[in-house]
This record gives sequence, C-alpha cells and structure tokens, in this order.
Amino acid sequence: MQVKRIGLVAHDGQKRNLTEWVEWNREVLTKYDLVCTGTTGKIIKDALSKCVEKEYFDEHFTILKSGPLGGDQQLGSMIVNGDIQLLIFFWDPMESQPHDVDVKALLRITTMYNVPAACNRSTADFLISSPLLKEEYECKQEDFSAYIHRNI
Repeated sequence: MQVKRIGLVAHDGQKRNLTEWVEWNREVLTKYDLVCTGTTGKIIKDALSKCVEKEYFDEHFTILKSGPLGGDQQLGSMIVNGDIQLLIFFWDPMESQPHDVDVKALLRITTMYNVPAACNRSTADFLISSPLLKEEYECKQEDFSAYIHRNI
C-alpha cells in the first residue's frame, strides 16, 4: 500500500490552531507524507522537529510555495493528479484573503476529485481518527465529462 499524503494549509489567523492540532496528532501524522504550503510548512516543521527525527522530514515532508504565490494551486494540481488523499485546510472565516479565488479553487478541486477536506479542527479530528485513513481506499470520482460537453 502506498503511503498516503496529507495536505496541510492554514491562513495566518489559523496557523497557531493548525500547529497545535499537528502537535497533538503528531504520532498519527508522522505515519504519512505531509505536504504544506510555504509559511505553514515552515511553522509546522519547526514545531515537529522538536519531537520527530530529522530523517522524517527528508523523506516525508514537502513544503510548496506560499499560498498567495501559487502554493494553493500547486496543492490543487497534486489533488488532480491523485497525489493528495486528504486535505486539512484551516482557513480564516473572519478575514478576507488576497488570494480568495485560489482558496475557492482548491476547495472546489477537493470536491470534484472527492478528496476528504477538513476546514476546522473538529472535522480534522474526525478525519484523522477514521479507520479509513489506515486502509487502502479508492475515492469514487464523478464523471463530469457530460457536463463539460453540454456547456460547450
């Protein structure tokens, strides 16, 4: 079974919340490959490096560009290619983002490709504790080709 990849993203107002969640769930998370957008990745790596072996980061931890600089789109591309199996995205509902369009596109892609996504701590807790996370699981994807051809 291939190691699952979990995408981790947080807006500035939620980075502390995501970092606390990651620290709390470090034993589970370090069994998977983690992919983070820029600043979030650096913060999480600093938090985990206190209790996780350095070798883990070399093989299982990827930091993409910052969200506003294309990181959200990189993550979306990975979802489209089947390289991300779960997304934890703590977005800030009280703060407008300069890259809101990218955020909406990322969440749209998770829905289109049937990738589980958590936008808050409670949902993330449910997903990370699901027995399905430990098993081989194939997401059933809807065929949107009829919709595309209908609107051309």
